[in-house]
Amino acid sequence: MKAALLFRQRIGYDDGSIVEMVLWRVPSPVPPSAHSLKYSLFYGRPGVREVGYDNERGKGDHRHFQGVETIYAFSTVEQLIADFWSDVRSLRGDK
Repeated sequence: MKAALLFRQRIGYDDGSIVEMVLWRVPSPVPPSAHSLKYSLFYGRPGVREVGYDNERGKGDHRHFQGVETIYAFSTVEQLIADFWSDVRSLRGDK
């Protein structure tokens, strides 16, 4: 089984910032993650990541928020998306 794209969305805002979300189902977990998803959620401007959630080999699930990287406790896709949008709204001031 190869990786299968489950979801991709890109949203551009008038102020030049963008949201880009990509979610894949992978044949086996990306170590040290325990789930079979590979994801990248981004909010920022070209060259500037304000918010990011992703999982990569060796790091596992983690969150970037205004330059600070922390471990993220992945539970469900729905919770991941909700947490991401919560961070985006907090920075955008619900614009």
